[in-house]
Amino acid sequence: MASNPRYIREGVIAGLIGAAVVAVWFLIYDAASGRPFRTPALLGAATFEGLQSAKAVPTAVALVLPYTVLHGVVFAMIGVLIAYLIVSAQREPSRVLMLFIVVMCFEIFFLAVVTWFAHPVLDELQWWTILVANGLAAFGMLAYLIIGQRALGRALLGPLWTRAVREGIWAGLLGAAAVAVWFLAYDVAAGAPFRTPALLGAWLFHGLRDPSALVVTAPLVLQYTVVHGAAFIAFGLVASGLLALADREPRVLFAFVMLYCCFEVFFAAMVTVFAEWLLEAVPWWTIVAGNLLATVVMVGFLLREHRVAWREFLHARR
Repeated sequence: MASNPRYIREGVIAGLIGAAVVAVWFLIYDAASGRPFRTPALLGAATFEGLQSAKAVPTAVALVLPYTVLHGVVFAMIGVLIAYLIVSAQREPSRVLMLFIVVMCFEIFFLAVVTWFAHPVLDELQWWTILVANGLAAFGMLAYLIIGQRALGRALLGPLWTRAVREGIWAGLLGAAAVAVWFLAYDVAAGAPFRTPALLGAWLFHGLRDPSALVVTAPLVLQYTVVHGAAFIAFGLVASGLLALADREPRVLFAFVMLYCCFEVFFAAMVTVFAEWLLEAVPWWTIVAGNLLATVVMVGFLLREHRVAWREFLHARR
């Protein structure tokens, strides 16, 4: 992707892949609910007509088609920007920070727009489906662009990129385990073992709103544990990759700090906006303590191999 026309072309293709991934995800979700194309119809109504009541929106081609076109155009623009940043990162690894910021802003911006301007959509569309869709799209776009640049991982992270992946997975598992053990201890002390993961699983997968109606079951605990572990592994991989880059460019540690701040603020915002009642069932201080414990464990594990970058970063701040 050395020339402008090529990275623009590759970016447009990547964006259309991301748009297609989201479309297929919601088509499957809508079909499973017995209402094919319901999601693009709702978002089309919210975008072009304003939305007061989701129940009054018909599933019509006049709504689905314009939104699909707009959806593809927006993703194509984002794809071009990501392609440009990937090309730039091969010359200047610190620009991966910008790539990270773009992907994070992409996720948060879309969810914020839906929450603020089309909140009735969330009456029919669960918030986690939006996060999963955008996560799959971001993964698909990056996978396409990076596969087209096979040397990117080695160029950015150096010959130790496989170690960065291994460290990220271990860091994520350790962080997830720390939180799990903390809430297990809290639940046992409260006389209700596994209540917290079961509560979160029932909320996430079954839309539970009344904590008193919770029935703790092994499937609920297992389902949430899998999601919990996967989220921490993804976080650990990004953190490990940023630290591997920081070994070559200490300023990238700024992205590591930003990643943690975004993680904490995003989680708190999601609970406050979509499940404020959880704060009545699970005291806020237990959530803060669990996240701080996970942070100490993960940062302690990751920084033990990156002490030089950390010292150089602190020296540069003086």
